[in-house]
Amino acid sequence: MSSPSKKIVIVGGGITGLSAAYYLKKNCKETSVDITIIEKSNDIGGKINTLHRDGFIIERGPESFLSRKQPVVTLTKELDLEEELVGTNPEAKANYILHKGKMHQMPLGFVLGIPTKLSPFLKTGLISPLGKIRAGFDFFIPKRSDIGDEALGHFIKRRLGSEVLHNITEPLLSGIYAGNTNYLSLNATFPQFKQLEQKHGSLIKGMLSGQKVHRTQTPQLPEIAQRSMFLTYRRGLSTLVERLKEAIQPTRLIMGQGVNSIQEHQNRYRVFLENGEEMDADGVILALPAIHVSNLIPEFSLNNTLKDIPYVSVANIVLAFNRDDIQYPLTGSGFVVPRKEGRFITACTWSSSKWSHTAPEGKVLLRTYVGHAGSQGWTSLTDEELVVGVRNDLEAIMGIQASPDFTVVTRHNQAMPQYLVGHVERITEVKEQLSRQKPGIYLCGAGYEGVGIPDCIEQGKKAADQMYSYLQTQ
Repeated sequence: MSSPSKKIVIVGGGITGLSAAYYLKKNCKETSVDITIIEKSNDIGGKINTLHRDGFIIERGPESFLSRKQPVVTLTKELDLEEELVGTNPEAKANYILHKGKMHQMPLGFVLGIPTKLSPFLKTGLISPLGKIRAGFDFFIPKRSDIGDEALGHFIKRRLGSEVLHNITEPLLSGIYAGNTNYLSLNATFPQFKQLEQKHGSLIKGMLSGQKVHRTQTPQLPEIAQRSMFLTYRRGLSTLVERLKEAIQPTRLIMGQGVNSIQEHQNRYRVFLENGEEMDADGVILALPAIHVSNLIPEFSLNNTLKDIPYVSVANIVLAFNRDDIQYPLTGSGFVVPRKEGRFITACTWSSSKWSHTAPEGKVLLRTYVGHAGSQGWTSLTDEELVVGVRNDLEAIMGIQASPDFTVVTRHNQAMPQYLVGHVERITEVKEQLSRQKPGIYLCGAGYEGVGIPDCIEQGKKAADQMYSYLQTQ
């Protein structure tokens, strides 16, 4: 890694690409490396997009991150943003599930429908008496002898029964993956559940044991992360994007340009941009959806595997109200909606209750969600029609008849990758083959090893570490 500088191109300026640039720059602080980020849109940060309007703080993409996931906490500390962290309102801990048209509070001690406390489980109206008896069979059902991958829905149903799956697990998972649990991979989404079954022979026993381990072995976290399961920043998640953008300078940013292809050229790579520009690179990090990767390296032998990763479109519709116009008691953080309820929305976050800093005094901010696997007809609707569908549901469920002060509709087309059964094994094969056929090209992002902000940060860091090791051999 001597002069002249090694040139690295990162395709994709979302949180994954920015994290890759940050950690590569950190790794190479004593070496000469030029980094260029190419982003097709005119905005950096990908799905992370905070809107400030009339005193409201509105997230048009993800609204928060899990506080106990170390990659984002570590990055926050490194960027001196710890003082900007904000937790959820401690007075709004309750979460609700719509069941037969009525709100039911999520029982305490439930993890995706797996009960870890007996009393709340026995009292909940979400599960019938027979459903509770069926869930109790988990203590006696033998563990699966075949340790291969299986559908997450099949796993939950096998251990706890169909009521737990349909009434609790599915609606909760819809907000994470927007997927169909009949097809989502257990190994790719919640491999720890499989480990619990294999180790303890029972999910409930395993969760009880796991909770004890978690309390005694949690890594050192900021105080606020120990008090709140979810975190954001005082001025919104774009705070992280802006600080990363500052930290990676003098990285070159090319905005509003996509990449047409990447070809081998004199033991390096040549990157061809849509505007006709060409640039040579010693290494390339592809931090973009898997469905786009195959177009860039058409001769890669496992392109069909990447093309076959399905993506689902989702939207969030934010509505601002006067507090006096809403009679419904917003004593919680919101509710989720099982598919069988037949509603237009899949969930509603009472943002101004969940996050005390997001709305001015006397105002209410609601954030609703539309779209999941098997329900994509909404994509042909206009923004106005989406708002009508949302308002109809809010009136039916919460009795809200007032007109909102304003609405903000954000569509995320083909944004949610679906980790189908066998996903982990396929992605492992793709990356191994890519390292052999195209050394110096690395994949990272939500389509591969986790969809959350911490997962994407970790993947960006991993790609940066791999690139640094690769450059040392050149």
